[in-house]
Amino acid sequence: MTDEQNQWYWCLKHNAAEPWDGCRAEDRLGPYATRDEAGRALETVQKRNEQWDREDEEYGDDPDSPSVMGA
Repeated sequence: MTDEQNQWYWCLKHNAAEPWDGCRAEDRLGPYATRDEAGRALETVQKRNEQWDREDEEYGDDPDSPSVMGA
């Protein structure tokens, strides 16, 4: 079994944790090391988004403003 086959994903289509050979990549989140981690994928995404929002506020970034990178 390869390392890839030991990975788990959260399927957005079926709302379930599934192994590497499950649904298409565009329909899932991951990879995660365990089935339990994959089962908490939506919670993990929410926590990360909240952290990024706090960081945006801390640095005065406005996520709705156009990017000035490359200007």
